[in-house]
Amino acid sequence: MEGVIRHSMITRRQAILSVLSGALLKAQSAAGAGKLRVIAIGAHPDDCDIKFGGTAAKFARGGHAVKFLSVTNGDAGHHEMGGARLAQRRYLETQESARRLGIQEYEVLDNHDGELMPTLEVRRQIVRAIRKWKADIVFAPRPNDYHPDHRYTGVVVQDAAYMVVVPNVVADTPALERNPIFMYYEDNFEKPAPFRADVIVPIDDVFDKKIDALDAQVSQFYEWLPWVDRRLDQVPKDPAARRKWLASLRLRRTRHPGVPDGVKEYEAFELCEYGRRPPLDELRKMFPR
Repeated sequence: MEGVIRHSMITRRQAILSVLSGALLKAQSAAGAGKLRVIAIGAHPDDCDIKFGGTAAKFARGGHAVKFLSVTNGDAGHHEMGGARLAQRRYLETQESARRLGIQEYEVLDNHDGELMPTLEVRRQIVRAIRKWKADIVFAPRPNDYHPDHRYTGVVVQDAAYMVVVPNVVADTPALERNPIFMYYEDNFEKPAPFRADVIVPIDDVFDKKIDALDAQVSQFYEWLPWVDRRLDQVPKDPAARRKWLASLRLRRTRHPGVPDGVKEYEAFELCEYGRRPPLDELRKMFPR
């Protein structure tokens, strides 16, 4: 299915780009675009799945290399278990999620859940990960959020955005030759500034894959998050029924301008001011019509 890009002039502060249908990021070999290397970074072992799962499935389907990275090991995210036992369980869930999405890798760093700080060592971990993946595009949360791990993940990725090209910083891992494009996941927070949807990716055609990925995160979507929301009693016991229940939940709160009629599910992203600011013709190659 073809997509349509609507755009206005790209300025230093804003790039408006809406992908209005179809297959995302297919390689345009005739134009020499080649394959992209994408890394999505989240604070916890389900964050990338929530914010980027559909888009990741489209990247992977187009033959692009996709990696998820969780900055913490998720060892606090449950009401009945914790520590190393929970961290191991959640790691196994990430590997099943990656298999279902068809992405190449899902790495989980061994930082404690709920205790993340934007330290120099964590920044070095992020710099190494982006460099080792040779990323063309990096996705991460904005540094404003209800959860400190989310906020500080956004901060350390921003702090790494320039350092990935500086050879004498984290010198044990070769620096990238050019800076990746950095983009933010969607959120609903208004201060200090609301999220701006620069890129909108319809995911109706891969929504089942996204739900499959979330369904793999059993400890979160059928146990911990329903418990926190005080609706654990609503979760069906039968696996097929609970997957259907998960798919019925509203995963978003807002509908951004520019989403065409008929599109039910999409993921939205904002272009970060840091990193490389691609010209419009390059964006057209990355997000084909």
